[in-house]
Order: sequence, then structure tokens, then C-alpha cells
Amino acid sequence: MKPLRIGLFTDTFLPDQNGIVTSVCLLSEQLAERGHHVEVVAPDFPDYLDHRPDVRRVSSIRYTFLPTYRLAWPTRRHFEQKYDLIHTHTPLTLGLAGVRLTRKWDIPHVATYHTHLSAYTHYVPGLGAIDRTVKLVPRFVGQVYGKADAVITPSAEMIPDLRAWGVPHPVVIPTSIDPVALNAAPPIVSPWPEGKRRLLTVGRLAREKRFDLVLDALARLPDAHLVVLGEGPERLHLEHHAAKLGILERVTFLGVRPWTEIGAYYRLAELFLFASDSETQGLVLQEAQLMGVPVVAVGARGTLSSVESGYSGYLVAPGDVSGLVQHAQAILQTPQRWAELSRNAREFGGRTTPGGVAEQVLRVYSSALSRHTTQADSGGEKGKFIPVTRRSNPAYDR
Repeated sequence: MKPLRIGLFTDTFLPDQNGIVTSVCLLSEQLAERGHHVEVVAPDFPDYLDHRPDVRRVSSIRYTFLPTYRLAWPTRRHFEQKYDLIHTHTPLTLGLAGVRLTRKWDIPHVATYHTHLSAYTHYVPGLGAIDRTVKLVPRFVGQVYGKADAVITPSAEMIPDLRAWGVPHPVVIPTSIDPVALNAAPPIVSPWPEGKRRLLTVGRLAREKRFDLVLDALARLPDAHLVVLGEGPERLHLEHHAAKLGILERVTFLGVRPWTEIGAYYRLAELFLFASDSETQGLVLQEAQLMGVPVVAVGARGTLSSVESGYSGYLVAPGDVSGLVQHAQAILQTPQRWAELSRNAREFGGRTTPGGVAEQVLRVYSSALSRHTTQADSGGEKGKFIPVTRRSNPAYDR
């Protein structure tokens, strides 16, 4: 493939830390290593200095209902035609700007559906009620993603929804994780009290992540201490919930820690608990397993393929606190079982590499470019997009 000029458009990026940010960072680095010119288009953050030369910031304002997000307001005047292809990673203002540019310049549009949007309607006042009445989110997904030249989703569990919403040929490509960065994390002072079982959970402290259920499980694990990495709008509510359960002294809320330190917390943890039922993949589950930490999590949507239940950890039904507790106790009370799960988790978590994922994405780009060219030459409907299957997926062929 000849070198491409690629625009990665995302409404969330550094200094914020989440699965989309990780995905965009690793993908841009891998594409650049393969000789492609990549530009990440993202909102600006006041007082944040970029250390990456491939980032283009667009002026933005703070989003009141989701404080870690900023809304950028680009116009077409901000951009000259400099991309062969645009890959959008979010459907907010910058993602939609990327879609408009693909239509203006008549270039391919590749989109990744990272987030189960119906689970996030509460961040726009009144949108949840509207969505329940007129199915606004499915219509929106169909309009934005259904007209893309190719759509990527991190897990097979999202395919039925996407097809029902008008996306005919979604492609499954798991988000990669960087084992080098995790393993290179320097030692830290342990935040767990001496003599307590070391539980860890990581993520944005938001309603849809259901950290309240993790706290409910902790209340029934009296010899355990939970460390929570992450920040978000539910922080105060979760602290109050822990106090109500009488376990506030057994929880340490550490907030957001630098990415370079995250691996050290995984390294010290004995067990990872996770209760979200809205994930399209659950990147933190992969990170924990890559570092040898067994996982007990809710099995729903993307997490169903992010943990091999019985091999690298266990999955329970949404809302099943008793199941979380039962499996956590069984693992922590049986050292041989913990050691076996730890070995398996490290192997399972390491199956998806940044390089393998980048090669899959490039194949999608190639198909999208061919499809777009065929449509332009024929003046007819878009040609059928041939998805990349797991059988030919280098992240799994190990």
C-alpha cells in the first residue's frame, strides 16, 4: 500500500485517559511506523502541552454534563484537503466534522463504533426520554455509521445492534493494548494496607460503569481492600455509597494516575473487579489480564469476549453481586487456582498486539479506498465491503 494521509478525528484525547484515547494513540503510532502520514484531530485542553507532533488541536469549550470532555467547534475553513481518508472515532462535534469533510472532499470515511451510545443518553438532558420514544440513537447511528465506507467495532457482540441500526457490514477489530508501557511502569508505594487482599478496579467514575455494584461486592469481602483508579461525575456518590455500606475505610479512591504508572497498580493487585454492562470491549479488562491479574466481571456486550470465563477469570450476569463475591472468594482462598488463572490471564491478555491491530485496520482502509473508487467510477451504489474475519486476523493467529 502506498503511504496514505490519514486524519484520525476524536472528541476525546490526551490529557484525558480512556479506551478511545488509548486506541487512537496506539493506532497513530503504528500507522506512522509503517510510513503513513497521520494527524490526530482533537479538542484543545487549556494549559495542556502536547508532546506528540501528530496532534492538531481545535478550539473547544467545556461540556457541562461530562466535565472530562470538551466540545470543539471546527468549521470547514479550519481544514484544507490534506487527507486521503478520514477515520472517525467518536460521533460528537469533531467526529461529525470529519464526516462532513469526507463528503466535501469525496474521500473514504472509516468509523470505529467504540461506545454503546444508548447507554450514554443521560449525559444530554432529556435525550433518554426522547430516545425511548422515537429511537433517536438508532436513527443517528444509521445516519452516521450506516453511510460510512467501513465501520469497525471492538467486539462481535455489537454486530447485531449495528446491523439492526442500518450498518450492513461491520468489522470486528479489538482495540490493542501496549504491553511495553504497562510492563515498564516503575515501582510505586502500595496503596493497599498490609495484610488485606488487594482488589483493583479502573475506569471513568460514571453511572453506566456500575462501580456501585463493585462496592456492594466489597462489603461482602471483609478481608479485602479496593483501590479505585479513575475520576468522573459519580465520585461523590460512590464515596457516599461506600460510607453507607460501612466500607469507606476499605476503599482508596486514587483518581486519575499517569498512564506511565498504571502498570504498577496492576502488578500489585490480586484481583480485578468490574461491573459495567455497557462496554463495547472493556479495555481495562485486557490490561489487567495482560499483567496477570485474574478478572471477575459482568458479562454483557463487549466484556463477553474480553474475558475467557473459567480460563482467565469469570463472568457473571449483569447485576449479580452474589456472583462477583462467590468467584472472588473462590479465587482468593485458593492459591493454586489464583496462580493458574494468573498465568492464563497473561496469555489471554497478550493475544491482541498494536502491530496486529494496525495491519487489520490498514486492510480495512484498503477495502474502503477500493470501494469508494469503484462507486465513483460507476456512479452507482457502493460496492459490497468484504469484512476481515477472525480467521485472517493476525492478532489471533499466534
